[in-house]
Amino acid sequence: MAEGRKRILLSGGAAALLTVALAAAWFWQHYRQFLETPLKLPEKGLVVEVAGGETAAGVARRLEAKGVLDSAALLRFHLRLHPELGKIKAGEYLLEAGTTPVTMLKLLVSGHTRLHEITFPEGWTFRQWRRAMDRHPALKHRLTGLSDAQVMERLGHPGVHPEGRFFPDTYLFPKGFSDLQLLQRAWRRMEQELSRAWKERAEGLPLNTPDELLILASIVEKETARPDERRRIAGVFVRRLRKGMKLQTDPTVIYGMGARYQGNIRRSDLREDTPYNTYVHAGLPPTPICMPGRAALQAAAHPAQGKALYFVARGDGSHQFSETLRGHNRAVRRYQLKKR
Repeated sequence: MAEGRKRILLSGGAAALLTVALAAAWFWQHYRQFLETPLKLPEKGLVVEVAGGETAAGVARRLEAKGVLDSAALLRFHLRLHPELGKIKAGEYLLEAGTTPVTMLKLLVSGHTRLHEITFPEGWTFRQWRRAMDRHPALKHRLTGLSDAQVMERLGHPGVHPEGRFFPDTYLFPKGFSDLQLLQRAWRRMEQELSRAWKERAEGLPLNTPDELLILASIVEKETARPDERRRIAGVFVRRLRKGMKLQTDPTVIYGMGARYQGNIRRSDLREDTPYNTYVHAGLPPTPICMPGRAALQAAAHPAQGKALYFVARGDGSHQFSETLRGHNRAVRRYQLKKR
C-alpha cells in the first residue's frame, strides 16, 4: 500500500511538473510571438504622444485600450526582463506600419520624435514669415502679438531690423519647438551663408559691409527668379552704384509702400520720399527688402561682367537688358507699352 501511494504521488508530481513545463513553454512561445507580431496600425501609421514623466507601462495601457497593442501585461513582462527599454523620452512619435512592440520601445527610448516642417520661400518678407509661423499648429507660439522690435529683442539682437536676417529654407522640428527657436536657427543659417558669400566675393565691389551685400541680394531676389538672370541683374545694379546712378528698382518702392501696395505702382508712388524709394534716393535702401536665398547672395557677391545699365521685364518672366537709355526706352515701348 505504501509503495503504491508513493508511486501515485510520484506520478502526480511528474504530471504537475509536466503541466507547469507545458504551461511555461506555451507562455514563452506566446510571449515571443507577441514580441514579433506587428502592432495593429493603420497603413499611414499612428502618431503617439508621450507626456513628460509618462512610463512605458502607461503608454502600453493606452495602446491596449485603443486596440493597437494585444497585451500590455506581456509588454510589462518584457520590460522586467529588459528594464533599459523602459527609459522612454517624452515627445511625439510616428509608429509606422510594421512596428512591433520591441521596435516601438526602442523608438520611444531613442527620442527620435516625429518631425514637422515649415517652408519659407526665397523672397518672402518677415511679415510673411511671422504669418506662416503663427498659423503652424505644431509650433509653440511665443512671439504672437509682439512687435518686430520686441521679437528682435527676444532673439538677442535689439535694434536690428529683421528683414533679410533669416535664411529661407524648409526647416524640420519636433512638436513643441517654438517660433523663437525656429528664428534663432534661421538667423544662424543666414549668418553663415552671408559670411561665406562676403568672404568669397569678387574684388572691387562697391559694397563696404556684409549688410550691404545682403541688401543688394534681397533686391536681386525680388527682381528675378530666373537662375540665368540673377548675376546679370546684380551686374546692372553694381555698375549703377559705381556710377552714382539711382538704382530705380520697383521692389524697393513697393517695400516702402508697405500695406498700401495693392498691386500697382503709380507715378506718385515713384515720387514719394520714403527711405526705400530708389527713384528718389541714390545708393542702396537702408535695409534688405526680403529674405534672399543662397543663389541671390552668390549673385550679389559675383555679379556678371557687362555694360548694361538698364533692364525691363518682357512679360514672360525674363528681362531685356540695355546699355543705353535710348535702347532701354525702346525696350519699354516694346515690352511694357506694347509698341514697336
